[in-house]
Amino acid sequence: MKTMTHIKGVIFDLDGTLVESELDFGKIKQQLNCPFDTDVLDFIEDMPSLDAQQQAHQIIIEHEALDAMNAKALPHMHALLASLQQLSLPTAIVTRNSKTATATKLSQNNIAMELVLTRECYPAKPAPDALLAIAKQWDIPVSQLIYVGDYLYDIQAAKNAGMQSVFINHNQHAEYQDQADFIVSDLKELQTALEANNQR
Repeated sequence: MKTMTHIKGVIFDLDGTLVESELDFGKIKQQLNCPFDTDVLDFIEDMPSLDAQQQAHQIIIEHEALDAMNAKALPHMHALLASLQQLSLPTAIVTRNSKTATATKLSQNNIAMELVLTRECYPAKPAPDALLAIAKQWDIPVSQLIYVGDYLYDIQAAKNAGMQSVFINHNQHAEYQDQADFIVSDLKELQTALEANNQR
């Protein structure tokens, strides 16, 4: 892995990055009659009536609520966040989750983070809007921030924002992972890399 340098802040995805997620997108798409290769949020946005959109969003929210009740912190998550606090590196979360599901996952897993942006706050990833808003709020150049995630949209959102992307593959090779600037197998590996970055 190439070396992380000059990192001044870390933004995380939530599901599959900091906490487990069992969301079955295949089942959600089936319920909504959404084609398998279409993004579900884009599909809802293109629905002809507001009523249909609201009903579709409600279906997703119900799935997310169930998922949130069972979401556990991923290994090394608390150690990583504690380390970043010691290093005085600001942290934030940008997720495609709803505010409600996100709040449940954070409180259940004792994740205290001041800056958390959900799909209600800005256009959803891979749009860069939320990432750019955080860079502006922190007053840190985008080139000195990393966005950490476990899916293609996370890599694309980082690229669209001009940030470096870190992909967590959980020891399973994803066909698109080479598009990321850095690849780590888990949060422990990320912690080691960021601690080394801070010693330079």
